[in-house]
Amino acid sequence: MIVTLTPNPSLDRALEVDELVLGEVNRATASHVHPGGKGINVSRVLVRHGAATVAVLPSGGADGARLVELLGERGVAAVAVPVAGDVRTNLTLVEHGGATTKVNAPGPELSAAEVDALVAAVEDQLRRRPDALVAAGSLPVGAPASLFVRVAGLAGRYGVPFGLDTSGEPLARAVRSGGVTLVKPNDEELAEIVGRDLVTVGDAVDAARWVIDAGNRAVLLSLGAHGALLVTHDHTWWAGGDPLVPVSTVGAGDTTLAGFLLAGGDPAGRLQRAVAFGRAAVLLPGTAVPGPHDIHPEAVRVVAEPDHDLALKEL
Repeated sequence: MIVTLTPNPSLDRALEVDELVLGEVNRATASHVHPGGKGINVSRVLVRHGAATVAVLPSGGADGARLVELLGERGVAAVAVPVAGDVRTNLTLVEHGGATTKVNAPGPELSAAEVDALVAAVEDQLRRRPDALVAAGSLPVGAPASLFVRVAGLAGRYGVPFGLDTSGEPLARAVRSGGVTLVKPNDEELAEIVGRDLVTVGDAVDAARWVIDAGNRAVLLSLGAHGALLVTHDHTWWAGGDPLVPVSTVGAGDTTLAGFLLAGGDPAGRLQRAVAFGRAAVLLPGTAVPGPHDIHPEAVRVVAEPDHDLALKEL
C-alpha cells in the first residue's frame, strides 16, 4: 500500500488545439477532464498497474465532489478531508506539435484547523504501516511552508519511507530538515535550492549530494527530454532514450515517480522502469496515465556513473 498526499488537488481540464493563437478565438479539437494534483496522479498510475494506494486530499465545493467522484470511477481510494473553499480547476492547452500551455489556479485557502485535519488524516494512514508515503505538489494558501517537514517527521516516527515531489520554499525547508527517503525535483527546482545553475552532470550530482548530505537518502532528478538521474550517497545512474514527439508533458514527472515506486530490484533497474513510465506518459493526451502495455523499458538506456563533464543537454 502506498499513501499519497496532495495538499492542493484540482480538476484538470485539457483542451487540444491545432495551434494556440493568443488574442484570438481558438477552437478545441478534443477535451479531457481528469482528477489532478501530483500525488493524485501518482495514485492513478499505481492503480492502473494493480498497486494498492490511498489518496489523501482536501475537498470542497462542487469541483471537490466531482474530483472525488472521478477518483472513485478510476478505482482510486480517497480520504477526502472537508474544507470550506472550492477545489481549484487547472486548464491545459495542448497544441498539435506537443507544446503545452498550463494555467494553474491558486486553489482554496485552508484554515489552520483544516491543515491539522489533513495532517491527522495522513497520520491515520501511517498508523497502518503502508509501504511508502508520497507527498507531492504545491501548497494551498494558508498551509505553512513547513507542512512537508511536519509530514516527514510523522513518516519517520512510524518508520514509513517518505518521497517528496514539490518545489520552492516548501522543498527547500524539507530538504534542509532531512528525513526524506526520495527527493524528486527537476533540474530547475534543484538549481533553485542550491542557488546555482546546473550545466553539467557533475553540477547536478554535486547538488544532489548536497541534498543527501542534509540528511536525505536519495535524489531522483527529472531532466525532461534528457532522461533522469538517480543519485545516492555513493553512486549515480542516468537513464534515457531516443527523442520522442510529446503529445502532452503534463503529469510525466508524476508518472516517472510512480514507475520508480512500482519497480523492484536494483536501483539501475528501478530508474530504467521509472523513465519508461515517464516516456509513456508524454505520448498520451492531457493527464491520461499509461497502462502496462504502454511501458517499454527496453527502449531506455542506463549508464552507471555517467561522465561528470557531460552537459545535461547532451544526455
